[in-house]
Amino acid sequence: MADSMSEMLRQDMQCEGLFECFHNLKGIDRDVFRLLNETNKPLTVDDIANEIDRERSTAYRSVQRLMQAGFIQKEQVNYDHGGYYHVYLPRDADEIAQEMQRMLNDWYAQMGQLIGEFSGKYGNKLEASTVE
Repeated sequence: MADSMSEMLRQDMQCEGLFECFHNLKGIDRDVFRLLNETNKPLTVDDIANEIDRERSTAYRSVQRLMQAGFIQKEQVNYDHGGYYHVYLPRDADEIAQEMQRMLNDWYAQMGQLIGEFSGKYGNKLEASTVE
């Protein structure tokens, strides 16, 4: 991950970079999200762990991060004789993209405000000192 905005802008970014930039997700999270998108059915944590060849606890933590970021959703499946289990599936990519666009717009507006504050605070001093 880049140390500064200028370094980040110089990087050759790919769409998967959005996982890190917007949500601070890890490589395993990308793998789990890709798996859920490539699979045509919801998967349990055990299914995911088997597919990515990781411990169940590692897969579970990744699933939790993806759910918290809003990339996947959880559904409950009930057994006929009582009890239930959870499965996970990806959310609609267009909805996720729209949410990221809103986040970017909010960030852009906040940065614009900070730049304006910076200019107001330091810009006048620089102009005044060059005039004297």
